[in-house]
Amino acid sequence: MPFFIVDANSSIKRLFSVKTPSQEIFDIVDKRDRVIGQASRAQTHRDGFLHRAVHVFATDEAGLLFLQRRALDKEFAPGLWSSSCSGHVDSGETYDQAALRELVEEIGLTLTARELRLRLSISPCPDTENEFVRLYTCNAPASLHPDPVEVIDSQWIDQDDLQKWILREPKAFSDSFLHLYGLIRLIDVRR
Repeated sequence: MPFFIVDANSSIKRLFSVKTPSQEIFDIVDKRDRVIGQASRAQTHRDGFLHRAVHVFATDEAGLLFLQRRALDKEFAPGLWSSSCSGHVDSGETYDQAALRELVEEIGLTLTARELRLRLSISPCPDTENEFVRLYTCNAPASLHPDPVEVIDSQWIDQDDLQKWILREPKAFSDSFLHLYGLIRLIDVRR
């Protein structure tokens, strides 16, 4: 189904096609992240195939991190706090393309590939739900526009406050976010 926006001049623009979960096709990959086939979203998850995903951590000028609370009808981690945006890499799509698409779809942020910074490439594990994950960071304006179908709440948070919240209430966050946030904090501390 096509996705349209209306800009400030009331002109309609087609951005991309939004697919329903039953229409989504993912590249299935081997243990080295090489494409070996394709499968539907349902089959990929049902059969535990290795596949690809992206996460983005967006920060503002003050260094606050944007978090989203996932919609209640999400297949994984419904209602939990997570990365600024995340999603699967569609068949034939690159990690960079998926990250840019997810930023627009979930939080209304349009960037160029040069504005994304690849921070981590993670191999599949239980915390990543059998996904090879690329974690990106980017700068974002304070005025983001989360899609209410994807996101039921959002907030900007100081990373010290976030760390205290995680220690106090870890079950409020998705496993993938906790895993990725822990890894990136470990890398940043070692710098």
